[in-house]
Amino acid sequence: VQAAAADTVTLKNGDRLTGAILDSDGKDITLKTDYAGELKVHWGAVASVTTDKPIYVVTPAKTTVSGNMTSDGTNIVIHTTSNGEVTVPLAQVTVIRGQDAETAYEKSLHPSWLEGWKGGANLGFAIARGNTETTNLNTGFNADRKTLHDETTMYFSSLYSTNDKTGGGTIANSILGGIKYDRNLTSRIFAFGAADFTHDALQDLNIRAIFTGGLGYHLINTPNTTLDLLGGINYTRETYGGGPDYVARNLAGVTVGEAGMHKFGKSTTATEVFYFYPDLTNTGQYRFSFDAGSVTQIKKWFGWNVTFSDRYVSNPPILGTKSNDAILTTGVTFSFVH
Repeated sequence: VQAAAADTVTLKNGDRLTGAILDSDGKDITLKTDYAGELKVHWGAVASVTTDKPIYVVTPAKTTVSGNMTSDGTNIVIHTTSNGEVTVPLAQVTVIRGQDAETAYEKSLHPSWLEGWKGGANLGFAIARGNTETTNLNTGFNADRKTLHDETTMYFSSLYSTNDKTGGGTIANSILGGIKYDRNLTSRIFAFGAADFTHDALQDLNIRAIFTGGLGYHLINTPNTTLDLLGGINYTRETYGGGPDYVARNLAGVTVGEAGMHKFGKSTTATEVFYFYPDLTNTGQYRFSFDAGSVTQIKKWFGWNVTFSDRYVSNPPILGTKSNDAILTTGVTFSFVH
């Protein structure tokens, strides 16, 4: 009986491993086997490699060649159908992809709008009856889609709280939301556009809409830590009160900000975004927004979150209202990936 064809990795100690080569980063090679799952082998332990189907290799010139591959431990040879044999020193190889990895990579270059999203929705609720009669509800949603060329971020949060025992009625009623889009111009510089919306009943703020555009710089951009610096201009439309107390303002301003992310271990991710808006219409006045949060994954789809949001306006037009509103929430998160 003829044995089924398979890729073969021969080790320097004489062991032979068969399966399907998935990929390689130039340091290790990953082989999928029927008997031990995925095996990661250091190239320094490999004597030779032979494949029975095309492999995709990125050359030092950043071109990709494909074909059946052989290796003698020093060089790899790609047996192409159109360019004959292409030899690449193993020390210069940085990327090798099997067919499945190549298909996934090519798809990642041009994903559809519905692909690549990850995020979650959170919910917190508390009710007390007896000596106190309080009700608290906070909700939130965040989604992020990052490709090789751009990134889209959406967020929403709300807090509603009442205290009926003391006759205080509604003691918190805030809704925050927004969307931001980044487009890479170079590996470091990107253009961005953002819209941020705020409603705060206790501040008598009907709606504040801030539309911002500008440029950003990827100061730190690693898988575990990112830090972006942002700058641009903005237009703000806000309305307060109603009837004779109705106030509408149209403001032009500067936007300066930063956004960061850091992963703590495998389960916790912290993010923060800060925007400072000096007012050009009324010199000396300003606004700022700050949002921070952390999510700890308990299960793949379930986790625990803590969020903090702060909105400040230096000159609220309604007498008796405060300039600053801060919200701290915590609750469960239901995560998704698409």
